[in-house]
Order: sequence, then structure tokens, then C-alpha cells
Amino acid sequence: MFWPAHLPALLQKLASQIIKTSTVALSVRTTIIRSSTTYASKKVSDRIVKLFAIDPDGNKHEVVGLSGQTLLKALTNHNLIDPASHRLEEIDACSAECEVHIAQEWLEKLPPPSYDEQYVLKRNSRSRVLNKHSRLGCQVVLSPELQGMVVALPEPKPWDIP
Repeated sequence: MFWPAHLPALLQKLASQIIKTSTVALSVRTTIIRSSTTYASKKVSDRIVKLFAIDPDGNKHEVVGLSGQTLLKALTNHNLIDPASHRLEEIDACSAECEVHIAQEWLEKLPPPSYDEQYVLKRNSRSRVLNKHSRLGCQVVLSPELQGMVVALPEPKPWDIP
């Protein structure tokens, strides 16, 4: 039987790709299992995070979310942000319609915004200057440390008003 000269190299390359793919899949599976067991093992009552949202009219609303949930999800569950306004999951396609302003003492308890989040906020701000209190609700993940957090919902931008 005749084998082409490049076949051993091709088989070795294919084997290494299979190993890499298996390793990535195992890593992703392990991460998903770890993250789901972190929150699944606690009672729901232990995961509750209460915070306050101030609407553009100055009304204060108590919002209840769960650890591991995004601020956007908690706000949409309380009808403070229109869920249809944030249909896209990818930050690359984000229109910053879930922008919120977070009080200074709570900003320090959050991880810093990613480069992508800063870019989206700057791109969609009226003045092209980033408000230091602005964050995307879809990028803020609730945790017990954020119990009592205060967020303000900004006025809609002129192009968002029907």
C-alpha cells in the first residue's frame, strides 16, 4: 500500500486539533458546571439582591434580583427598562439602551468596565464624553456585595422617544 509523504504530518496536525478541541470543550464544560453549582447550591433566598432604581421622573423603585443575574435582567423584570430595547446579546452590536448611572460608592464595588463596554458607552453618548457613572446594565452582574445599590435610569435619548 502506498502512503503520500505528507500523510503523517497531516495526521499529526489533525490529532493535535482534536486534542485542542477536546481540551477547550472540557474547559468550557467545567466552567459551566462550576458556575451553575456555585449559585444552584444556595437557596433562592440566599441569592436575593435588593437594590434601588431611580427613574427619570425621580421616583424610587425597589428592585429585586438574584446573584449571578445581570442588572439589566433585574430592571426589565420590574418594567424599568423595555426588554425589547435590548434584544442583542453581543456587546459588539450593543446600542447602549440599557445604560444606567451608578452611585459613586457602588461603582467602587464593581469590576472596572471592559474596553468594549467603554467603547459602546462613548459611541452612544450624546457628547462623546464618557460619564464616569455610566455602565451598561447588561454588563453589571449582581452579587451579594451590591445589596442596597442605587442606580439611576437616564432620560431617553431624543432618537429613542416615539
